[in-house]
Amino acid sequence: MPEGAIFADTQHEPAEVYRWLDWLERELPYPVHRVTKGSLAASALDMRVTADGRRFSKKNIPFFTLNKNGSKGMMRFRDCTVDYKIRPILKALRQLAKVKRGTKTPVVESWIGITTDEFKRMKPSRDLWVVNRWPLIEKRLSRADCLTWMGAKGYPTPPRSACVFCPFHSDAEWGHMKQHDPESFAEAVDFEKKIQEAKGPGAVPFLHASRRPLDEVSFSGDDQQLRLWDDECEGMCGV
Repeated sequence: MPEGAIFADTQHEPAEVYRWLDWLERELPYPVHRVTKGSLAASALDMRVTADGRRFSKKNIPFFTLNKNGSKGMMRFRDCTVDYKIRPILKALRQLAKVKRGTKTPVVESWIGITTDEFKRMKPSRDLWVVNRWPLIEKRLSRADCLTWMGAKGYPTPPRSACVFCPFHSDAEWGHMKQHDPESFAEAVDFEKKIQEAKGPGAVPFLHASRRPLDEVSFSGDDQQLRLWDDECEGMCGV
């Protein structure tokens, strides 16, 4: 039995995720510790200016980009997962387990809910005092297996945890949000417009691979943006 669970909140999860977490806290026999570094959107919109006038974000998100010459790209350097998921979780683990600075032997066993569908995201801990384990993979369980188990027990279907404006959403996920959670979709549309304005001249950032404004994209399958969660290599988002 785990001693506790940790939820790192970017402050921009869909409303259904927070409702799910409220329910889950009442069901679990161990505590859920909510931690946050603050608003990811606010940090992403906080711009810095280089000596030659170029503007860059304080926190990088993996936007799709469109250059003036029509060439397409994607921001590969990103620190949203590390700064808003990994570090807050590690900080909480240190505090809860009372791990002293400089500890180089395993003190904490961290269970990560990656399924067999996402085995590429398995990574050993970079900190010697933490040992990562993936119990769902050890039991050879896929995401579908987990949902089947939840249904058999009479539990509600859990939503996927991810920022509402994460570019890694598939067309199906964007479409679901637009239809079933219009407030979150509106937040994503608003954020895209604000980040484009804040970035100024240069490559234009987009949330969708089509490089079109999110509120103009058809999610019926024409754009065919696939799930990109395997690119979220730290394995902390989307589980």
